[in-house]
This record gives sequence, structure tokens and C-alpha cells, in this order.
Amino acid sequence: MEQLLYGSWPSPISPADMPGGSLRLGRARYVGDEVWWAESVPAERGRTAILRSGDSDPVLPAPWSARSRVHEYGGGAWESLGDERFVFVEQRDQRVRLAAPGAAPVPLTPDDHRFVFGDLVWAEGVLWAVRETHDAPHETPVRDIVAIPVDGSGTDPDRIVRVVSGSDFVASPAPRGGRLAWIAWDHPDMPWDAAELRVGVLDDALRVTEWTTIAGGRAETFASNVSALEPEWTGDDELLFVQDPPIAPGGPARWNLFRTRFGAGLGHADPAPLYAVDGDTGGPLWNLGTRWYAPLDDGRVVAVVTNGRSRLVVIDPGGAVTELETPLTGDVLLHDARADRLLLTGAGATVSGGLWQLSVDSRSLEALRGGIPGDAQPAIPMTFPGPNGPVHAFYSAPESDGYEAPESELPPVLVLVHGGPTGHSTGDLSASTRFYTSRGIGVLDVNYGGSSGYGRAYRDRLRHRWGIADVEDTAAAVRGLVDVGLADPDRVAIRGGSAGGWTVLCALADTDVFAAGISRYGVADLRLLLAETHDFESRYFDSLVGPLPEAEQTYIDRSPLSRPEALTTPLLILQGSDDPVVPPSQSLALRDAVAANGAPHAYIEFPGESHGFRGAETIERAFAAELSFLGQVLGFETPGIDPLGLAQAATA
Repeated sequence: MEQLLYGSWPSPISPADMPGGSLRLGRARYVGDEVWWAESVPAERGRTAILRSGDSDPVLPAPWSARSRVHEYGGGAWESLGDERFVFVEQRDQRVRLAAPGAAPVPLTPDDHRFVFGDLVWAEGVLWAVRETHDAPHETPVRDIVAIPVDGSGTDPDRIVRVVSGSDFVASPAPRGGRLAWIAWDHPDMPWDAAELRVGVLDDALRVTEWTTIAGGRAETFASNVSALEPEWTGDDELLFVQDPPIAPGGPARWNLFRTRFGAGLGHADPAPLYAVDGDTGGPLWNLGTRWYAPLDDGRVVAVVTNGRSRLVVIDPGGAVTELETPLTGDVLLHDARADRLLLTGAGATVSGGLWQLSVDSRSLEALRGGIPGDAQPAIPMTFPGPNGPVHAFYSAPESDGYEAPESELPPVLVLVHGGPTGHSTGDLSASTRFYTSRGIGVLDVNYGGSSGYGRAYRDRLRHRWGIADVEDTAAAVRGLVDVGLADPDRVAIRGGSAGGWTVLCALADTDVFAAGISRYGVADLRLLLAETHDFESRYFDSLVGPLPEAEQTYIDRSPLSRPEALTTPLLILQGSDDPVVPPSQSLALRDAVAANGAPHAYIEFPGESHGFRGAETIERAFAAELSFLGQVLGFETPGIDPLGLAQAATA
């Protein structure tokens, strides 16, 4: 093998390969003998198309895009009506439309910018949805569950039935046999902190006349709150759902499957665990319509169980549990079931992300889209001691078929911190990771305290300590990696987006661990963010930092932009021009602060991009810029990559 310095190895993976390297897949459904699914198309500015198996022509062609803005992050933006008709939320105007292959979409909701729809569900012969009503800018939107006529009469807003309201947020409408189950929560809670499962009685007009809380909700202490998720009826009188009370007295709190049975009206038995396990069947409800389990027609239930990495299990009606051996270990979600078959999305340590069909009886797994086996060594799960307790991470070492580094050299390492901050990295086979490791750069994915996938106590580690505990955990993981000889301590960089960008900036300001940082649309000033962000996250910071006005000084002290003199580390800032979550004003202020300190930096703003990059040109340019930046700052050549111009100070 040829010997070259770490970071400078020629790689078969170019920035131009990155837009197609990681599929962005959405809801999938069985439609007749076909499978239909949603997929973001980077070559078409990231629009979300609906595709079908066995046909190269999209079911939903350009310029249409199925994407909802409910809760800003959307979800459930399309649904099959059981035949070749389908409904979708058009990204540009947020109207729900009825369509079929080859037919022009027909509006089902008013031409009124106040209304936003998502979480579409076709059940009991009715189209159900979550609706947001924005009556005026900067006013709190009203959310309700509605029934939308599919005959087109809903273009008159009076013909859309308000089924139930009465809480700040609603999700997961599940009707069956004259009842409706749904999830509800109120400010200042986030759905993973405290959310209720409610069940109501429907009248002939499809309105809830009375309801009761079955599970979940607030408790006397934050740690005792319960988050309920994903109601699914398995009969007119039997309801499955997820919640996360302690598995046993004094035990860990994990999202587990529960069941309750109903008598007349709202009378029901106490919920009982269907499968009690020290693992999570569930996760943060950032996107509506997310499913972590699926009932089969014969009474069995297939569920995802996550404890760092994920696995699939089958729970039979008698309670016996069997694990399904599959290569899927991360971001596994269930979409639809038919007989013993399931549609799933997910990735694994040895396969890329994709859309899969699983046959439970034959134990066979078929990749319908993506799911390509990889030849890279799987990421290594690692746990490091930290000041807040154990810190979980995954390490991917530099790897090449044709190149190796001198024995005396230690590799540079890029530390990845996910967003959320309730996100979760699973060490899956990743094109973006291979982009770096194939060049001789190690990658460390850190699940700092606050991450999901390890139970409520691990998530709650971040309570009132955002910008402290996450930074301490990430720094501890880096020091642990250095101690075992897997990283050059002088060449460690950190990258994160959104909430991960906040961790990047706090780590650069408050530690001496990192030689460079990359912020993708990162939070830099908490008060600016609160003044400009959307309603869904407007009270998130009550738990992450503290309630206002009591904690205002904490918001000031903790924000990196409040202590700009500490921002002296080289920094690359990547930002979308149309980001409503972290507006460009934050990144521009950050750029000016770094420039004032004379630190090497670059700021790139991508026109038309929102919170998360979707366009092919944007994705390609972002990876090229990151690699060039790392090479210049950490001291290695980047063959085939145009150099990124780094400024030392503000330009006149």
C-alpha cells in the first residue's frame, strides 16, 4: 500500500457523490400490488416526490412537492386512499390536494395562507389531519384535528370539521369504532417530556363530544413526567400505545409498548405493558406520523427496540417475544403492514439507509430502495467516562484499500454532534462518514447527554444544562479517544447543525479540545433564537436552560455571542437563507464575532435553503467546503478539492 499522510488519501468518493449518497425517505404505503413512498430529490432542489415500485416515473411529478410545515418539521404529508388516489400537502401553499397517477391534483382545502396541514390519516372512510391556523404573524397558532372532505367541498373552510382541539399541540389521530385516540401536549413541554394519550367519543358529525386521558402527561417532578406516543387500534375495543414510565419501581424509564381495552363509551381497563424491556420503542416526536411498531392482522406486533443501536422483535398474542435477525440497527421506522409483510426504513452498520420489505414468517428482508451493502469496517461502539456519567459514541477509523499513514502519525478526527438535541447517532454505514474516513480522517459520533436511545434519565441529563453537559460529555469522549491512541490531540475538529451547532460553538468557546469547528445553521444566541424561532420550540428552552424571565441572565451568560472574545478557533459557518428555525441573523453575527478576533473563518449562505440542506448543489458545495477547511486548518492536502478562501478578519 502507498504511504501518505492522514487526510490526504485520494478517495473514490467526491463531493459530487454526496447528494445521492444518503437517501432521504419518507412515508411508504402498500397500494394495490405496488409500494409507494416519499423521497427527497436533491437534483430538483430537494422537492419531495412520491415514487412507486417498478416504475421510473414519479407518482407525484415536478413541480409538486409533498411536504408539511405543521410544527415546522412536518410529517405525514401524504397518504393513500386505498386505491390509486392519494392526498398530499403541497409544500409551497400547504393546501391538501387529491391526486392520482397522470391526473392533475385537485385542491381539498381553502386557498388561505393561514392554514397548514399535516399528519394525514385515511381511516374509517375519512381523511383526518392535524391543522395549524396562523391568524396573524407572531401570534401563537391554533392546532386541532380535523376531518377533510375528499369531494373538494373543503375548499370552503366551513365544510372542514373541527374534530377536537383544546391543547397547544395535537398529533397522531387514530379513529376506530366511534372513538378517536390522539396525542396532546401543552407548553412548556415538548412531546418527549410530557404528552398525553387521549381517547374521545365521536358523534355523527365526527366531533369529539367527551374525552379522557388514558396515559402520559405531567407529574409533580420533571423526571416523573410521562411521554405517550403512537396510538394504534387492534380492534374496536383494544388500543396499543407507547409510554415511558419506569419499567419497574426504581428502574429505568423507557418507551415501552402498552395495551388497554375498552368497554362501553370511555370505560377502559388500566393500561398494561405488552413488552417491558430496558430499551426504547419510541423516540422524539419531531416529525408527525412516525411509527416505531406495527400490529399485524393475526394479532402479532412487530416493534423497534433501541438501546444505542436498534433491533426488531415480534411479540405474539400470548406475550412471547422473538428477535428478528436483520442488518438494520439504526433509524428504523415502520410504515405499513399487509398480512405478514412490513415496509420499513432504516440503515445498519453494514448496509446503507433504504426502504425495505420484511416478511415476518419467512424472516426475509428485501431492499426496495437503497440498502446497499458496504465494504467499510463497522463503526465501533465506545463508552467513555465523563463528569456526568458514561458517554456513548461510535468511532469510525480511517480506512482505504490503497493507502496507509506512517506508523508514527496519529489521525485527525472529525467529531460529529447531532441536533435536536434529542437526536441520536447509531454508527450506521454512512456516505458522509466514508467521505472522511476514506481520506484518512477518523469520525467520532457522540451521543452526549440529552440524546435519545438510552432512556429518559440519559435525556434528562441535559435539563437546564444545555451548553454545559453536552459540551462536557463531548470533550470527555474526545479525551477518551486520545487516551487510547486513536486521535491526534492537536487535530480534532467538531461539526454540528442546529442544536448540534450550538454544542459546537459552546465547545469552541469553553474548551481547549478542538482545533477547528464547523457550524451548520447553529444556534449562537439564545435570546435571538427565542425572538425569532417558531412556536413548536419556543418553550423548549424552559427545560434546556430555564424558564424566563427568571433565567434570563443564564441565557445571556451561556450564549457564545455574549462572550465573543472566546471565539478564537478557526470556524466554517454554513447557513440557509430561508431558515425559519435558526435565521441567518445568528450566523452573520457569529461571523462578525470570529472576524473581530482575527480567527480564520468562512461564511457561506445558500440561497433558498431552509433548516437542513436539501439541494444537490448545496450538499456538494458544503462537503467540498468542509474538506478544504479541515485540510487548511489541520494541515493536510485535499487533492481534487478547490481551496476555500479563509478570511482572517472582517472585510472593509
